[in-house]
Amino acid sequence: MTMLEVARKKMGFGEENYYFWKQVSKALLCTYAVFGAAWLWNETSPLGWWTLKPRPKEEKELAHLYERRKFPYPGDEEAVKEFIASGGGIGTSIGPKGIIDTGKENDNFQKKMQSKKFEQEALKLWLRMRNEVIAELREKGFDVE
Repeated sequence: MTMLEVARKKMGFGEENYYFWKQVSKALLCTYAVFGAAWLWNETSPLGWWTLKPRPKEEKELAHLYERRKFPYPGDEEAVKEFIASGGGIGTSIGPKGIIDTGKENDNFQKKMQSKKFEQEALKLWLRMRNEVIAELREKGFDVE
């Protein structure tokens, strides 16, 4: 028996460990298959309302803006005109007249939420400072509403 064979046997890669490694590889394969299916289900859920990741309340309220739409084939002029007439181009980079809107501000959900939270924090800070000033003035004897 060579040194390599002895080392393999001691590390658990010998012939008698074949069944063990077969079971381990089956378990890994099944695990990856389950996780892959869950990931695929999460990305392309046919139910739409049941995905594995939780969504914040604000995102749920704006969900109708982010629905996937089926766009017509660009060569089919009649289908494109029908799509634009039905309002399908609203909210996309193609305007209602078929012109690409580059002057529009991007509707970035993250930026909107960040600015909304910033405004709320600024309002809280302003009210707290205002209340502190009113309290100090009342301590000094001024009548403030």
